[in-house]
Amino acid sequence: MVKKAEADNSFKAERGPAMPMARDPEIAVAEEYEAARRKGTREALELFIARHGDNSLAQNARAQLKRLSK
Repeated sequence: MVKKAEADNSFKAERGPAMPMARDPEIAVAEEYEAARRKGTREALELFIARHGDNSLAQNARAQLKRLSK
């Protein structure tokens, strides 16, 4: 029994730290949109649209761009 416990402990030490859980991509995109919206520049909004043009928040960014043009 002792040897099995020692073997289990040595295996755990070799694995290293566990990987953190991945972030929810939707939350990351929403945070990026909020940052672009707060910045409120054409460049920030265009970058968001370029990176996430198929996301529903891109429509909001496009609408903000139109308001900036007026």
